[in-house]
Amino acid sequence: MVAGVIGSKKFSYDLWGDTVNVASRMEHHGLPNAIQITESTYLLIANQFTFKDRGVINVKGRGEVKTYLLTGASPKLVMPRQ
Repeated sequence: MVAGVIGSKKFSYDLWGDTVNVASRMEHHGLPNAIQITESTYLLIANQFTFKDRGVINVKGRGEVKTYLLTGASPKLVMPRQ
């Protein structure tokens, strides 16, 4: 990922790179009111949340990407109400 300031009169901060492209394409293929993540993110947080396997989607410039939908917090992490 690369970040920088654009412009000489009106400055704007922007990000470029593969991470930004994948995030944009995941958003494009997302479902309303759902949080969709890639398999690499799933592997990092799988024990903290529950997920539904969405399957593989075709992402431009990436090919087939395995995705998951977040369904809630892991029961192990939910604190009981007092």
